[in-house]
Amino acid sequence: MIEFLFPWAFLLLPLPFIFRGLLKPVPPAPDGALRVPFFQRLLSQAGSVGSMAMRHPWRLLTATLIWCLLICAFARPVFVGNELPLPVEGRNLMMAIDLSASMDREDFTVDGRSTNRLSVVKAAADDFIQRRKGDRIGLVLFSDRAYLQAPLTLDGEVVRNLLDEAQVGLTGTQTAIGDAIGIAVKRLKDQPASSRVLILLTDGASNAGVIQPMQAAELAKDLGIRIYTIGVGANRMAVQTVFGREIVNPSEDLDEAMLTKIATLTGGQYFRAQDVKSLAGIYAQLDKLEPASGEPVYIRPSVSLYFWPLSAALILTILLALVLIVPPLKQWTERPSFGAQ
Repeated sequence: MIEFLFPWAFLLLPLPFIFRGLLKPVPPAPDGALRVPFFQRLLSQAGSVGSMAMRHPWRLLTATLIWCLLICAFARPVFVGNELPLPVEGRNLMMAIDLSASMDREDFTVDGRSTNRLSVVKAAADDFIQRRKGDRIGLVLFSDRAYLQAPLTLDGEVVRNLLDEAQVGLTGTQTAIGDAIGIAVKRLKDQPASSRVLILLTDGASNAGVIQPMQAAELAKDLGIRIYTIGVGANRMAVQTVFGREIVNPSEDLDEAMLTKIATLTGGQYFRAQDVKSLAGIYAQLDKLEPASGEPVYIRPSVSLYFWPLSAALILTILLALVLIVPPLKQWTERPSFGAQ
């Protein structure tokens, strides 16, 4: 639907006719100022340009159309689109994903096939991000060190693509949990206090980095940032050894006590993901603990259209000027001298 932002501008449409009726004609120039031998011929040719210019109805119609187009552009036409939902508020949610060497361990099963931990984490996190409509989501990847892969953004598709491109060992082989929390805290500290959330996912214990995990957790607590920790890895796994098939615990390095302390200290919660189903359930619980947003408000996007009538007026003005100027120029070029009267 097309609307005009300044509809009162159409009141200016009769302005040229009002001025034409109210203003007096320009008086003729006083006689005898300068005598030109060929004045009559010059006057006749000038008359063909001036007086004949607006005698033709199409010329007057063109000038009127140009004025109408200018007024239409001044009224600022816009195309108003359909209503689009806009979330009232959303969470500022950072996700910290472990890329240490142990994330390559294949102790998860998907469709009967062994799958490494990172692939399962990617799938579950991808579905979680896709459902977070209206939230600003950021991504931190860590192992030996922590790196900000994606700042807080409403473009969840970008975060999903960056997470999908992450590979085990991309940032080293060890686990710097404290640095990961520190990077996330730095990005969340300037956001509204009620919406600061960090989801930390790891499968081991902190054995690298500059900041100790509990020190970083204390800083998060002081800033009101809630941390939800997720420990990933199966409790039982059958492996083939030289002594035969044995059952081992592939998650023996997981420091659940520390992850629980971090979550409890900051007002979050610790979750244990031992298989694909439990990991998906954890993200479902996070959706309930940190709802995405409230009821949306609706906006109607608009596209400005003023340049269309303005461009048309400019083109018509150029064409009219060419029609009025070119014929007299031809006459002058054909008659280089006026001769004697």
